[in-house]
Amino acid sequence: MAEIDPRAVVGEGARLADDVKIGPFAVIGGKVRIGRGTVVSAHAVIEDNTVIGEDNWIAPFAVLGGAPQHVTYKGEETSLVIGDRNKVREYVTIHRGTRGGRGETRVGSDNFIMVGCHIAHDCVLGDRIIMANLATVAGHVVVEDDAVFGGFVGVHQYCKVGRAVMIAAGTKSPKDITPFALVGGEPPRFVGLNRVGLKRIGLPEASRSALRKAYRLIFGKEGLEKGLARAEAEFGTVPEVAHLLEFILTSERGILRD
Repeated sequence: MAEIDPRAVVGEGARLADDVKIGPFAVIGGKVRIGRGTVVSAHAVIEDNTVIGEDNWIAPFAVLGGAPQHVTYKGEETSLVIGDRNKVREYVTIHRGTRGGRGETRVGSDNFIMVGCHIAHDCVLGDRIIMANLATVAGHVVVEDDAVFGGFVGVHQYCKVGRAVMIAAGTKSPKDITPFALVGGEPPRFVGLNRVGLKRIGLPEASRSALRKAYRLIFGKEGLEKGLARAEAEFGTVPEVAHLLEFILTSERGILRD
């Protein structure tokens, strides 16, 4: 049975799996589902239409599933879905989706979301993402697996952040950030390949080498169009390069460059 502190407020109809722990003064809505082993700490708030998976740890004063900050929102039934084994620290806010967007906000598994971060409506975050203190993603942002956000990072609405990206602290990005990149500066720019991050995720040297060479072609003197064509011809069979090329070709906001 779930372990619920008598000082917590749990709405009628909430579905709490075995081994869930609810701390004192936490508030759980009646349309909430929480999976096995998840801990909701004191004073945390989980609002209606939120689904949380297994073995998550939610710190005090986090607010998950709050109404989206959108001028058109009129109380429609939208949702937040969170996966497994996430660490959500103090004062994090993650909002539900909007009817005009995806209808839900989705966060994957094994993410570490530090103090004061904000994930806005209709965002989709993958797995193993790290967001340092007060990083913020605006509405409709997509973040691929293994991305790392420094503190105070801000990402504009409708942007995409590619796989295994490292965003330096304080960076404000108005454009898409290509996979495997290191970005930073003011104004923000592409600094180079995220070499440390690629080693951390276990990417083999052959793939790392192909990415280095592909990036030189893509951002080289011949221009983006010719660079993409050459990178595809020479390295397009490498899965990571193929993903990079597809990301750039489908970008709607444009990409950060040097």
